[in-house]
Amino acid sequence: MRKNAKFSLINAFFNLNPTRMNLQQIKYFLMLADELHFWRTSEKMFITQSALSRHIKALEQELGVRLFERNKRNVKLTEAGEFLREEYKKLIGEFESINRHARQIAAGEVGILRIGHPASITFSVLPGILLALSQKYPQLKAQMLEIMATEFDTALLGYHIDIGFNREPSKAKGLASKEILTENFALVVPAEHPLAENNTIELNEVKNEWFVLPSLAGKSEHVEQLRAMFEQAQFVPQVRFESDFGATLLGLVAKGLGISLMPFSYSYHLPSGVRFIKIAPTTSLYLIWRRNDENAALKNFLKVVENFAAD
Repeated sequence: MRKNAKFSLINAFFNLNPTRMNLQQIKYFLMLADELHFWRTSEKMFITQSALSRHIKALEQELGVRLFERNKRNVKLTEAGEFLREEYKKLIGEFESINRHARQIAAGEVGILRIGHPASITFSVLPGILLALSQKYPQLKAQMLEIMATEFDTALLGYHIDIGFNREPSKAKGLASKEILTENFALVVPAEHPLAENNTIELNEVKNEWFVLPSLAGKSEHVEQLRAMFEQAQFVPQVRFESDFGATLLGLVAKGLGISLMPFSYSYHLPSGVRFIKIAPTTSLYLIWRRNDENAALKNFLKVVENFAAD
């Protein structure tokens, strides 16, 4: 009987035929099973006693079992009714939990958001934004992916990430960009370098130094900005080692293999053996996403970042 009763209940959840058992009838049954009083139950369920009686009778006929023993004075659950009350409560709870979860997904409160980012913000703005996200939407999971600037648009258009941060706005059709902050560049020198105690510096003061940089032959906007800075300082840097990875450049500087130019955000990493000296030029950080993406979690993330930037 247990297996057949549960199977009947599952069918009832999807059966809205008013002549057969449905979810509302099960709710009437559960309320009556708790109250054991037709008048009180009808009052709480906003239904007449006669209508309540018809629904209970229809439920009993559909199941082929008596659910209540009743006379003029008392209403009592049968053994089958006792069993079904416990089973129905479990399944109703699961049913409501599923519905609630679906509503949370639709509202962008639950799910997974894949976020691309450059290494430079790993220890600066990114943790603060993720903290704000977790406080606002504690059940929303974020997957962080470090993406190269040259691969950023491809990752978004290929649905490998949902949104991300980049040092340059996207020019790709279908992608939207928004500047969220501007920061200084910094000259990064070894901790024992003669200039390490300076608070600011002009770039042309280090024209005779060896540099470690991304390849200046690259086509990214970041590299174009580096080239423009050297052109303005009127010298071509002597580049000893090249890397597109900030952590690698920091390691090379720490070993005394050259100095570098990097966004000041990298200073939040607090790497040992290096010193960051601000210089006048600035770099921006952009938030980029698919323009017509209807992902509710994405829209919530945009609001979090907007409020974070405003603060």
